[in-house]
Amino acid sequence: MPAVKQTVEHVESLEKYKHGFVTEVAQEFAPKGLNEDIVRFISAKKDEPEWMLEWRLDAYRRWLELEEPTWAKVNFPRIDYQDSYYYAAPKTGEGPKSLDEVDPEILETYKKLGIPLREQEVLAGVTGAPKYAVDAVFDSVSVVTTFKKELAEAGVIFCSMSEAIREHPELVKKYLGTVVPTSDNYYACLNAAVFSDGSFVYVPPGVRCPMELSTYFRINAENSGQFERTLIIADAGAYVSYLEGCTAPMRDENQLHAAVVELVVLDDAEIKYSTVQNWYPGDPETGKGGIYNFVTKRADCRGARSKVSWTQVETGSSVTWKYPSCVLRGDESVGEFYSIAITNGRQQADTGTKMIHLGRNTRSRIISKGISAGKSSNTYRGLVSAHPKAKGARNFTQCDSLLIGKQCAAHTVPYIEARNGQAVFEHEATTTRLSEDQLFYVMQRGLSQEEAVQLLVNGFVKDVLQELPMEFAVEAQKLVAISLEGSVG
Repeated sequence: MPAVKQTVEHVESLEKYKHGFVTEVAQEFAPKGLNEDIVRFISAKKDEPEWMLEWRLDAYRRWLELEEPTWAKVNFPRIDYQDSYYYAAPKTGEGPKSLDEVDPEILETYKKLGIPLREQEVLAGVTGAPKYAVDAVFDSVSVVTTFKKELAEAGVIFCSMSEAIREHPELVKKYLGTVVPTSDNYYACLNAAVFSDGSFVYVPPGVRCPMELSTYFRINAENSGQFERTLIIADAGAYVSYLEGCTAPMRDENQLHAAVVELVVLDDAEIKYSTVQNWYPGDPETGKGGIYNFVTKRADCRGARSKVSWTQVETGSSVTWKYPSCVLRGDESVGEFYSIAITNGRQQADTGTKMIHLGRNTRSRIISKGISAGKSSNTYRGLVSAHPKAKGARNFTQCDSLLIGKQCAAHTVPYIEARNGQAVFEHEATTTRLSEDQLFYVMQRGLSQEEAVQLLVNGFVKDVLQELPMEFAVEAQKLVAISLEGSVG
């Protein structure tokens, strides 16, 4: 199979993980390990009120009683939770009051990542500058949030979680933990105890957010984890599109990323949530290093005719374990899930979604594209459930897997629960292998091997890429090509 062999040689020469650099900045840490004193340390650092500290402590005590889950189709060494820093932040005194006070090295880091943080660059249309507001999270803290004033003029609150707890406690108290309770699962409980900055968004009734909102998460410190928490509320008739990206340095040690995302959607409101996940995947030959990406994401469509669309492109992390989900509580509410999950080298992924139909005439749609290459393992695990009172519930699921090479694995584990006779669920799935015949056929049309592989893969995932905002779609398409390094063999 000469064409396949030559393709292997080509993809092995593709660009390596280009975000694996370390930013040299002075940092402060909490003492290593996890106990009540660490929880109090984090809360004090963030100047939180007493009720927030008690919320954290309650979560920590619950976490001590839980057992680490082992049911996912992933294998990794047992995590030593006492051998990590749960708070790491650049030394900034009392914290930067403006962008001019942010460490220049941090600003340069985000510039290298393609995320300029100066508003004038965005407004001036600098090449490559994003046309959206950004909350930049560096290790355990948000270093800057852009366009807050302009968004506030439209009534939109966009800030870090720490700021929201101080400045908007009534909203945080009302919604925090109502979608993902503190004891929901082992990693969500850990997050509730030690969570660091994520984003807080509130869009008032009838307001369409005037620009895309985005958070970019960067792990920089060694032997630390990142535990951001994001809370987005779309009030009645509101609309917001939120984008999320992430990277980390290349290290031989694994680092834990255990985030929680809660979406609350009221009557006639809509949230579009897009993720391009590009954590360091570890060494493709030995499997050493990389991020453990254990995330809980859930949307509660509480209002009638509310809608949530999850779109994700998962290419990084050594182990991914996540299921962005929708609870379709309101009548005629809609949930959508579009996913590309790529594993290569020694990566492992157990990911999918849950669509829980509770309201009448609710609808959900799942389009999942899994690509396995190298010696990796890729599992789709999904649940579609209709409550006895969810009359008229409908779901369509399409779950496709593509194998590139002979040493990778793809698994599909769908669960379907129709607990009333009026629910209509459709499920279709395919598993295929990228073959010599396909490459030969496409190359006969005048394409190189590189172009042939990219064409076949991009055709396979196009249904998901077209759901991403334009800027993310272009970057995601490039990322898909780079992620398939050494993929045919």
